Amino acid sequence: MIAIKKDKTRKEETASAVAEYDRLRAICEIKVEAEAEVEEETKVVEKEMIPVDERKMNYAEDFFSKPAFLTVSGQLAVENYNCAMGDVYTFGPTFRAENSNTSRHLAEFWMIEPEIAFANLDDDMDLAEDYLKYCLRYVLVNNADDIQFFTELETDAKAKGKNKSKDRVFDTILKARLELVAETPFKRISYTECIAVLEEHMKDKKVQFKEKPAWGNDMDSEHERYLAEKVFNMPIIVYNYPKDFKAFYMKANEDGKTCQAMDVLVPGIGELMGGSVREEDLEKLDRAIKEKGLELEPYWWYRELRMFGTQPHAGFGLGFERLVMMCTGIENIRDVIPFPRVPGHAEF
Repeated sequence: MIAIKKDKTRKEETASAVAEYDRLRAICEIKVEAEAEVEEETKVVEKEMIPVDERKMNYAEDFFSKPAFLTVSGQLAVENYNCAMGDVYTFGPTFRAENSNTSRHLAEFWMIEPEIAFANLDDDMDLAEDYLKYCLRYVLVNNADDIQFFTELETDAKAKGKNKSKDRVFDTILKARLELVAETPFKRISYTECIAVLEEHMKDKKVQFKEKPAWGNDMDSEHERYLAEKVFNMPIIVYNYPKDFKAFYMKANEDGKTCQAMDVLVPGIGELMGGSVREEDLEKLDRAIKEKGLELEPYWWYRELRMFGTQPHAGFGLGFERLVMMCTGIENIRDVIPFPRVPGHAEF
C-alpha cells in the first residue's frame, strides 16, 4: 500500500523542484553565452559551392580513400564464407543501376543468395527447385486465408463489374498456379533449345515478339514468360547460357561458347532465380576477367580464394520481392516493397 503524503510535504517538494530548475537554467544560460563567445571567435568563412559538373573528386581525401560503390550482389563476399564454412547464404539489400522502368525491376531490392560447396550445375538446379517449392508449400499451408482472400476479392470485384482486365491487381488462379509450381517437377532445358523453340514458333506464326529471339542474346521477359506459360505451362530451368553476356565468375563449358549458368522461369513472373557454377581455376578466372574488360587488381581478394585453396562451388540469387509477387499475385514489384526506388524516383 502506498501512503499519500500530506499537502505540506508536497508543497515543500514542489518548491525544491522549482528552485533546482532555476539553478539549472542559470547554469545553462551561462554555458550558452560561453559557447556563443567561442563560436564568434572561431567562426569559419564558408566557401562557395562548386557546381556539380565542375567538381573533381580527390579520392585520397574521400571517406574510404578510394572509389566505393553500392553492391549488386553479396555473392562474391559470401564465397569467402563458403570456402571456409561450407554451405552458407546471405540475405540483404542489393542495388542495380540498370535503367529498367518495368513492373518487375527495382533499383534497390533484397536478395537471398545461397552458396553451396562441392557442387556442380545439377546440384545448383536441385537446390533452387527444392528451395522454391518449400517456400510455396509453406505459404499455401500457413497463409491459406491470405491466398483465399486474394482470389475472393478479385472474383467479387468482377461480379460487381468494378474490375476490368487492364486494371487487374489480384489473381483468380493464384492458388492453382502456386500448387502447380510446388508440386510439378521443373523441366530443364538448355538455352540453345529454348531459342530453337522460340524461333520455330515464330516461323509457324504461333507468336509474335517485340524483340526477335536470337542465339547469343539474352532472352527478354516476353520470351521467358511465353516458354513458362504457353509452351511448357510449368516452371522451367534454362541452363548453359552463352558466356559472352554472363558474368566473369561463371564457369565456362568445354565448348568455349557457353557457361554453366541457369535461370528458373515460372508462370506469371518469368525469371525468378538465377545462378551458376563458379570458376575455381585461377588461370581461367583471370582470362575471363580480362575478356570482360576488367582489371585484376580490384579482385585480388577474390582471386586469392583460388590461389590458396578452394573447392568446386555454386549458388544462385532469389529476388525476395519477386518471390512476394509470386506468392500474392500482385503484378507490380513496386507494390510489394515499402519504399520502391526506381530510375528517376528515389523520394524516400
